[in-house]
Amino acid sequence: MTLQEILNSFAGVALAVLGWFAREVWSAVQEMKRDLGVLREELPKTYVTRNDYKDDIRELKEMLARIFDRLDAKVDK
Repeated sequence: MTLQEILNSFAGVALAVLGWFAREVWSAVQEMKRDLGVLREELPKTYVTRNDYKDDIRELKEMLARIFDRLDAKVDK
């Protein structure tokens, strides 16, 4: 075997390994894109938006304020 044949064999093996690695990275990126798309669709279904949370908390605070006002009125009598 000549030096050129050895170098060609080594380059062929190295490029084959590099190609396999690139294919694995490409498929991982594609899978992450699919997962991100699913996450974008499912996330609003399981978590409360900030505006909804603020509205609910405001309602609770108003109810508590009315309850405390009634309790204060009862204590004064």
